[in-house]
Amino acid sequence: MSQRPKALFAMAAENVPQVFPPGVLSRLRESVDIDADLVAQDFTDPRVLDALARTEILVTGWGCPRLDEAVLDAAPRLRAVLHSAGSVKSFATHALRERGVAVSSAAAANALPVAEYTLAMILLAGKDVLAARDRMRTSRTRAGWSVIPGIGNYGRRVGVIGASRIGRRVLDLLRPFDLRPALTDPYIDERQAAALGVSLLPLDELLRTSGIVTVHAPETPETHHMIGRRELALMPDGAVLINTARGALVDHDALVGELRTGRLTAILDVTDPEPLPADSPLYDLPGAFITPHLAGSQGNELARLGLTVAQEAERLLAGEEPAHAVDWAALAREA
Repeated sequence: MSQRPKALFAMAAENVPQVFPPGVLSRLRESVDIDADLVAQDFTDPRVLDALARTEILVTGWGCPRLDEAVLDAAPRLRAVLHSAGSVKSFATHALRERGVAVSSAAAANALPVAEYTLAMILLAGKDVLAARDRMRTSRTRAGWSVIPGIGNYGRRVGVIGASRIGRRVLDLLRPFDLRPALTDPYIDERQAAALGVSLLPLDELLRTSGIVTVHAPETPETHHMIGRRELALMPDGAVLINTARGALVDHDALVGELRTGRLTAILDVTDPEPLPADSPLYDLPGAFITPHLAGSQGNELARLGLTVAQEAERLLAGEEPAHAVDWAALAREA
């Protein structure tokens, strides 16, 4: 690679100043020669094609077009793709791997705010905060609320579905609290679970014994509606389901049925479809708390994604391997 290799942004143009604010962009430019005003949103654009011919590093992000054989043929000097977001599945093809192009992702950085959101919701749900807010709106008083049986975060079991980056980060964040985390993941064995400091349980047992269940599995054919009518019925009365992964992992029709009984509560940052139709009962059911897919990087958190890319560019310039290289073998079972 040249001293300051040519680089090109490939993403939705409006995301560049959000993910690469001035300080982060300046740091990136210390390693690569990149024009923030030229952003590849269509690889057939003549200006983009001209830049591709000289590009050694693609800095990708949300909205990146697919990197197929034709694109790679137009970029004969391409050595690395540095993705300033999470999953690369929407645009990365095996042609990249076959040509030896290094691919790195900021998924680890994007996992941090999702895990933080999850931790906040676990602690709030354990104290029944969301339902308590609604009750106070109705009663306009604290009378009779000095002690509320059945709530609290002391010794409550939290079931984590999926030892993904986010799932593992959630487990890390739970360590200081007097909660009892448990994990289910078909790709994790007892030894690996012990290294994570958590009990490994089959899914059914985790659902039966957890007061709070948080979903961090990828969306694959095997995980579609993995939480359905049967699984929801296993959860104890008063349990809370949190989903920040993918909406399709939960059967929403089955969930609506359970929520209508008042037996369970659901905190959903992702839905199926997304967004929900305006007439979805999930908007109005008292046991449903819906947020607009905001657990991932938002606002000033986006700069952390850009900084991850700048750091990866520095490693490449120093002749080092990327710290966050995409694991092609594991990609099929990732989100």
